[in-house]
Amino acid sequence: MEKITRKSLLYKTEVEYGDYTANYVLGCQHGCLYPCYAFNMAKRFGNVKTYKDWITPKLVSNALELLDKEIPKLKQKIKSVQLCFTTDPFMKDYPEVCEMTLKIINRLNHDNMKAVILTKSELPESLLRTSKINEYGITLVSLDEKFRKKYEPFTVDYATRVKTLKKLHDNGFYTWVSIEPYPTPNICKQDLTEILDKISFVDYIVFGRLHYNKEATAYKDHKKFYNECSKVVEDFCEAKNIKCHIKKGTKSEL
Repeated sequence: MEKITRKSLLYKTEVEYGDYTANYVLGCQHGCLYPCYAFNMAKRFGNVKTYKDWITPKLVSNALELLDKEIPKLKQKIKSVQLCFTTDPFMKDYPEVCEMTLKIINRLNHDNMKAVILTKSELPESLLRTSKINEYGITLVSLDEKFRKKYEPFTVDYATRVKTLKKLHDNGFYTWVSIEPYPTPNICKQDLTEILDKISFVDYIVFGRLHYNKEATAYKDHKKFYNECSKVVEDFCEAKNIKCHIKKGTKSEL
């Protein structure tokens, strides 16, 4: 796996439900085609040139050294560190990424800092040996494998994601799911309640619309659709006593 170095690692994210984040990989094997905001930004700023560059990730080799320098300066400001917002902390064909993720989690926990994980891959059993202060999550926008193979071509299947998340839950870890970007029916016709039922064991659900996609905005009454979906998620979470967050821009005034 190709290596790169960076001058800094930890930074305050602008993602509304996040705090600090660390992106220690350039690119992402999963190659999502929603389209992917992270890929578009990396291409825009010249960090990658092509889709092939993006799905051939590069590891930041000095990530741990940077954490050793930055944690003492930022420790009092940081509530949590998200892994990751512009890449994925677990990629099935890149064990080096997985190994670095575990090292970073343990490094953060050494200073009693919480790691918040979000992945489209399976959550490895090695996480069972990490601190209970951490939060582990998956992205799950469908149960339809045809949709996954088209829009998330190199990710792990949905059933495996849910299974490994449930195992962490059953072992006492805080678990969550991001249902974002949720597709409109003309892209994937499905029942949102079926997805919610599959993850009814989690502690927290984030729901958000599909952005930057002409098919989604072309869907008749897409604003009404996302309002209705948001209400379904909110009602489900209230009934199950699950914490809920609806992303800004998902609900609209009609």
